[in-house]
Amino acid sequence: MASGPNMMAPICLVENNNEKLSVNQKAIEILEKISQPLVVVAIVGLYRTGKSYLMNRLAGQNDGFPLGSTVQSETKGIWMWCVPHPSKLNHTLVLLDTEGLGDVEKGDPKNDSWIFALAVLLCSSFVYNSMSTINHQALEQLHYVTELTELIRAKSCPRPDEVEDSTEFVSFFPDFIWAVRDFTLELKLNGHPITEDEYLENALKLIPGWNPKARESNLSRECIRKFFPKRKCFVFDRPTNDKALLANIEKVSENQLDPKFLEQTSNFCSYIFTCARTKTLREGIMVTGNRLRTLVVTYVDSINSGAVPCLENAVRTLAQLENSAAVQKAADHYSEQMAQQVNLPTDTLQELLDLHAACERDAIAIFMEHSFKDENQEFHKNLVEILQNKKEGFLRWNEEASVKYCQAKLDELSKALMESISSGTFSVPGGHKLYVETKERIEQDYQQVPRKGVKANEVLQSFLQSQVAIENSILQADKALTEGEKAAAVERAKKEAAEKEQELLRQKLQEQEQQMEAQKRSLQENIAQLEKKLVWEREILTRQYNMMLEHTLKVQRDLLNEGFRKKAEEMSAEIDRLKNVIDTAKSDNTPWIAAILDKFGNKIISLSSARARLLGNLLKGISLLFTKN
Repeated sequence: MASGPNMMAPICLVENNNEKLSVNQKAIEILEKISQPLVVVAIVGLYRTGKSYLMNRLAGQNDGFPLGSTVQSETKGIWMWCVPHPSKLNHTLVLLDTEGLGDVEKGDPKNDSWIFALAVLLCSSFVYNSMSTINHQALEQLHYVTELTELIRAKSCPRPDEVEDSTEFVSFFPDFIWAVRDFTLELKLNGHPITEDEYLENALKLIPGWNPKARESNLSRECIRKFFPKRKCFVFDRPTNDKALLANIEKVSENQLDPKFLEQTSNFCSYIFTCARTKTLREGIMVTGNRLRTLVVTYVDSINSGAVPCLENAVRTLAQLENSAAVQKAADHYSEQMAQQVNLPTDTLQELLDLHAACERDAIAIFMEHSFKDENQEFHKNLVEILQNKKEGFLRWNEEASVKYCQAKLDELSKALMESISSGTFSVPGGHKLYVETKERIEQDYQQVPRKGVKANEVLQSFLQSQVAIENSILQADKALTEGEKAAAVERAKKEAAEKEQELLRQKLQEQEQQMEAQKRSLQENIAQLEKKLVWEREILTRQYNMMLEHTLKVQRDLLNEGFRKKAEEMSAEIDRLKNVIDTAKSDNTPWIAAILDKFGNKIISLSSARARLLGNLLKGISLLFTKN
């Protein structure tokens, strides 16, 4: 069962000491233990604007995040509070409260930009908190959004023919929520009432003109419209006009606050609880606490090294850790299921192979469920090797168990025979006939023993071979037989031994065929599940690019409607690149899948065992069938 949080108070996640960012190890350890999907809400804005109050309300508390009552910023770095999600079952709500932007005590304004960029990267809902109204000054204070193209990368090394890096921001950027505090205006436009969302969209319309001042003013507007497809606005009245109450608002009872403010706060919280999305990455990867931990560490390490945080690199780092764990989880499941279900020795080889196939199928499914971005199928190939080795181990243990059991049964059945040989019972005239009858009775009794396993005939043959010299000695000493009868007995014994050798060989050939058929089925199972995963990943990617295209076309239409034809035309090249990517993804998937399966087969061929090389060759052959069909 997925584990959730148990935090009674917030903790600093990213420390900001002397404008140097570092990750708090205690916070990381908390995230590591959360296996549930996360809804991550981050709030940013100028310092002393009441950000922490809203976050405390989302946590269902009056206090928690430090509010402060002076002009000095209280929150430093990024603080985190993980609480059970109030409406999404088995989800965790992660609240990130950031230090105030524009703190006059800071020396390096770049530090604010990194806090802003980190909040964007980590959350699924991004709340920008400002005072009074959304006007030119408020948009100028949001200049951090214009710096995101310099502070965030979608791809590590984009190719010239790929979609523009900043265009891909919409595929992983959070929803944008503007919270306007101490709002005193009427929500009207040209004498008509408007909604809060309409108020925001009207404020984001571009200012006509091409002069430097207009271009500078439009930059924040353009970035918000381009990077954040889903936008929402909330306005809040002043909580109270009593300054003494404002200074200690976390201790003030609700009946002392403005009812309108309480209603607005309730609407804000209700929207977050109902509409805030689960945090996911570009490949449709749902972010859990442990995954968020990796992202935080990766991004902060990148910033401290002087590099630009890159989503692709972060996902690759995450994939390495997750895929290793997925391999281990799948392998452990296989071992556990085999150990629970197998009863050694199995009656036949096919019985063990069928059990292996069922456990292998479940193990592959577990790997597919928990793995992602398995470039060149390296981890899948590793799992194939591990399961192959584990199967070989069970085959070996099954043979050993069969040998041990059969040998014990033969020892028990032949005990009287061996005692008779030692006591000379057969060293009399007619002793050879008596010996043969006793030996045949042992064989008959042995054949009636149930579940002897795969080595039953081999152990019997070994026993019979151990008796050849003894039988020949008894035969030659039997004075009741003529020389001709002795010669005939020798020939008869040789013929029977040859027949048993032939029977043993037929059994081994049959078992080899069963093993080859099992390998073929294993390949088909790996291929089926891999193909299903690849097609699913391609569908997710196509949906994301369709969403990016729809949003880019909307931005272009809005620019045309607002009279910015030149800006709209400048977007055409990017739109064409997006359409080309989508058309390529929609084309026949078969050659693409066949190419990946072929690479997968080549890697399997590199395994040292002959059986593994056979597996790889079969895979390559099946890959060719995909191409032909």
